[in-house]
Amino acid sequence: MSGRLRDRGIADTRGAGVSGAGADPVRRLVDAVLYEGYLLWPYRKSALKNRQRFTFGGVYPPAWEQDTSSVQAQVLLEGPPDADLDVRVRFLQVVRRQALRGDGPDDPLEPVDELLIAGERHVSWEEALEREIAPGPIAIAAGRRSERLDGGAVERSWQELQGAVTLTSEHLGEELTRVTVLIANTTPWEGGTREEALHRTFCSTHVVMRAEGGAWVSLTDPPYELRSACEECENRGLWPVLVGEPGDRGTMLAAPIILPDHPEIAPESPGDLFDSGEIDQMLVLNILAMTEEERQAMRDCDPRAREILERTEALSEEQIMRLNGAVRDFGVLRAR
Repeated sequence: MSGRLRDRGIADTRGAGVSGAGADPVRRLVDAVLYEGYLLWPYRKSALKNRQRFTFGGVYPPAWEQDTSSVQAQVLLEGPPDADLDVRVRFLQVVRRQALRGDGPDDPLEPVDELLIAGERHVSWEEALEREIAPGPIAIAAGRRSERLDGGAVERSWQELQGAVTLTSEHLGEELTRVTVLIANTTPWEGGTREEALHRTFCSTHVVMRAEGGAWVSLTDPPYELRSACEECENRGLWPVLVGEPGDRGTMLAAPIILPDHPEIAPESPGDLFDSGEIDQMLVLNILAMTEEERQAMRDCDPRAREILERTEALSEEQIMRLNGAVRDFGVLRAR
């Protein structure tokens, strides 16, 4: 079988991101994590599994007590204490997409579930904005953006977000440092439903850490002499792994899903599918088997769903056959 994300020995099934085939492979990987679970098969608003979205990596406002309002990545860095670090926190912010009906330019606009204009259906639902934050305060103002149409409008709006990314370092030895990244959501909110909380949540939160003049230590398979120090690292809501080519220790990804060291995008994958619960071949065949009515519902619900549909419909027979399977060499993990 073919999976979107895989380690170098075992195929895995993870969602895809937005970068093209020629993009930086590390960027493609972290985009795949960013959009994991964004939209699930059968890629329609009416599907039961799409009625509770953005379930991975949520950092919620404190008033939503059912889930966490902070996550932490803690890793080890070998090298001099003055090594240069570049830390970036990435997440999705939920955007409300509202269809509005109004016949004339001076007529009041009325919120509706969907709007059909010139043969194109505009559906009220949620989308997302990508955010990338460096260490320091998080202060994202509420915003609104409207697109006027002949016979109505589509309005996109998002809520204020507040919080902080705190980066600290603790020197454990001359050539060893413990690096901690704490992400906290402090957005004020009076409480309500989970759907309302999501509009004030850092969704699909993950951290990308790069080091110049130092080398990150694998927490999955650390060298014997550093195992005790690795076991003392406290990670909450994030799973740090090395990314890049095998042997490269310059970049660490702390993701809300469990990955092996040095995962990569499977070359057989046709692109964005988002759904870690299925394999690419099954999803592609299911899409191709949909009725025209089902395809239209998928096309209308979300721009990214439309991209999936159009790309899948354009696959050649050879590309579909490549999804049947691939044999990889299995990696070796040192005995504990």
